[in-house]
Amino acid sequence: MRGRGPSMIEVQVLGVLVDEESRSPLVLLRAVEGEETLPIRLGFPEAGAIAAVLEEVDLPRPLTHDLLMNLLDALEGKVVKAELTDLRDETFYSILYVRRGRKTFRFEARPADSIALCLRAQAPLYVSEEVFRKAAPRDVAEASRHQWLAFLHSLEAAADPSAIGRDDPSPDDKTVQ
Repeated sequence: MRGRGPSMIEVQVLGVLVDEESRSPLVLLRAVEGEETLPIRLGFPEAGAIAAVLEEVDLPRPLTHDLLMNLLDALEGKVVKAELTDLRDETFYSILYVRRGRKTFRFEARPADSIALCLRAQAPLYVSEEVFRKAAPRDVAEASRHQWLAFLHSLEAAADPSAIGRDDPSPDDKTVQ
């Protein structure tokens, strides 16, 4: 499904995985309608916050994103969507949209935070077509290989979230950003 603007593509979070080359976590986004796939590098705490929602983990204390959701609820605010709007110098940028009453606020946010909040709020997440274009690998065969490897790793991460960060890489597997 296309977003409000003609250049936005709605995505879903497939999972959290580890880039075998850099040993850093990635969140894998995929177009709801279409073939676009986007891995985004993030930190371990952010990966944990996203994986906790995906795995429906019940934590004894709220994470930062849970606290923010509780604050928004108390202030009668609601996360309505997020958009990943740009990729510059290997850094992704996003805008988080929060509605309170009849007014909608736009907040610049790290993509990992936008993703974690959208998952918690069950709000849609969009990626600019320009971001997909900028992030696309140059070699089509290599891109296809990386997409399938990333998808397989996301399935493994979904089946075993404790595998995130483990030091048991396959020497041939690599995922690129």
